[in-house]
Amino acid sequence: MGRTTLFLCGDVMPGRGVDQILPHPGDPRLREVQVRDARGYVRGAEAVNGRIGTPVGFGWPWGSALSVLDRVRPDVRVINLESAITRGGEFAPGKGVHYRMSPENAPFLSAGRPDVCVLSNNHVLDFGRRGLTDTLDALSAAGLRWAGAGRDDAEAGRPAVVPAGDRRVLVFACGVASSGIPARWAAKPHRPGVNFLPGPSEVTADALVGAMGPWVRRGDVVVVSVHWGGNWGYEVSEDEIEFAHRLIDGGVHVVHGHSSHHPRPVELYRGGLILYGCGDFIDDYEGIPGYEAYRDDLRVLYFADVRDGFVDELRMVVMQARRMRLHHAESDDVEWLRSMLSRVSEPFGTSVHSGPEDTLVVKAGPP
Repeated sequence: MGRTTLFLCGDVMPGRGVDQILPHPGDPRLREVQVRDARGYVRGAEAVNGRIGTPVGFGWPWGSALSVLDRVRPDVRVINLESAITRGGEFAPGKGVHYRMSPENAPFLSAGRPDVCVLSNNHVLDFGRRGLTDTLDALSAAGLRWAGAGRDDAEAGRPAVVPAGDRRVLVFACGVASSGIPARWAAKPHRPGVNFLPGPSEVTADALVGAMGPWVRRGDVVVVSVHWGGNWGYEVSEDEIEFAHRLIDGGVHVVHGHSSHHPRPVELYRGGLILYGCGDFIDDYEGIPGYEAYRDDLRVLYFADVRDGFVDELRMVVMQARRMRLHHAESDDVEWLRSMLSRVSEPFGTSVHSGPEDTLVVKAGPP
């Protein structure tokens, strides 16, 4: 089967403040309790880390991550795109925070060259079903694949299929209620929405494995990307563990979890990799106080090597967000994250080691 290297990351949120610093900002009006103008998030970031100097180029928010991606040259790049791409639609009711990026700023996504944009999250319908269909149109126009949402339930449930040398990588995506996705956002026949699960369990995992069956061929690398859990904290529920284990037992190679604003535990299970939470990656959160102990300014690029049907190594490159741009983290910050991830992953039998050039490494042998 050979080796396939996957790049995975957490939440890419180009709405709100990020949209405002790009060349074609959309309507900055918000309906949040504390902030009514998206440019307020730009001012907050500047107050902490210095002037940004807008407009910036489309590659600015990716920063040093672009050179890392160019050096590693992963076979497939998967991001969780947590924003509508639209200038229309109505603010979704019952939500305190809404994200949208103007379609003219879509080259921001192309700058990172993602192969798959995961859409099964709690912000992709922030501007209603029109906002979602505008997002799908914008991704199609940019030549970008997506998974986890669609114009109906069939499209929302189908995988993104990415050629990778002589094999394929299939990315299935779903979201569960614990991440804040309203049940009414579920895709239905003739109704746009997300691939929604009421919760993680062995039953929902078995149903998902069954739905994947007709798509998967021998030799495929299979990823399930799931938006689950709360924003803060390292605890992983038994339901999440059982769900992830059942997926690996069903032939999935990588469970790509996201929703938390910081990295959560890592587990190697029977030759598969489970990332219980990848944390934020690109957003406008600088200057927002209250959770400093979690170091959500540290952002991670995850590189998983799948070789001969099992994951044999995970490498992590640590960035820090400053001025809405990713920079290489200092060695002390990398060590802080290594120590934290080792501590919270220890119950899963995982040790995180220091690697060359300030990388973090998790190794495994054949199952």
